[in-house]
Amino acid sequence: MGRFDGKVAIVTGASRGIGLASAQRIVAEGGKVTVTARNPDPLEAAVSELGGKENALGVAGKAHDEEHRQDAIERTLDTFGRVDVLINNTGINPVFDAVVNVDPAAMAKIFDVNVIAAASWVSAVYHAWMKDNGGAVVNVASLAGQHPSPGLGIYGASKAALINLTEQLAYELAPGIRVNAVAPAVVKTQFASALYSEDEAAVAEGYPLGRLGEAQDVAAAIAHLASADAAWVTGQTHTLDGGRTLGAGVE
Repeated sequence: MGRFDGKVAIVTGASRGIGLASAQRIVAEGGKVTVTARNPDPLEAAVSELGGKENALGVAGKAHDEEHRQDAIERTLDTFGRVDVLINNTGINPVFDAVVNVDPAAMAKIFDVNVIAAASWVSAVYHAWMKDNGGAVVNVASLAGQHPSPGLGIYGASKAALINLTEQLAYELAPGIRVNAVAPAVVKTQFASALYSEDEAAVAEGYPLGRLGEAQDVAAAIAHLASADAAWVTGQTHTLDGGRTLGAGVE
């Protein structure tokens, strides 16, 4: 039996990268998934990669849109009959600059998508299913939420808020619902490509394991936290950094 036999997950931001890899892992271990993303065409392609309608439902829309959230949850319940797992993977970072140079409107948008939307997804799933049936939530944070990251200050601040939100939700929703997070360093996805594409080898030199992360590395950790293997784990943030922070403070 797979760890997700009979289970259903909603994975946001899942047309590619970490979200799609997480959905693939859940399906490979027996689960069904609803995947969301803004654009319908890549989302349709993702559903095909996941084995088609037997395994996956695609619902296009913006993660921070209330109507989209309700539509995704209602269609998941209509199609699969339950929502056992929520993976909050959607995140944005439209700016790369010092905090003092970032427009307040951009700051608000980042927090709206990266923090408020994540909290709202949890609230919506809670009231629709998990309140009475339990479940597991995994939030995708970032190493930037645990340490200063030049150029990524507001993004990092939003991920720090998401880490704190994870702890708060874990405390409030126990014992029936577990809430955890992952905090990856640089992962080789389209989202993070600007951080490594010019000289990947040089960037990887800062990682004791000698390489950058792959989407599957993060998906494996997410699957663990979402499964019964982590039944006694809640309110935790799993740092995934290839050893990047081991040398902090070492000259």
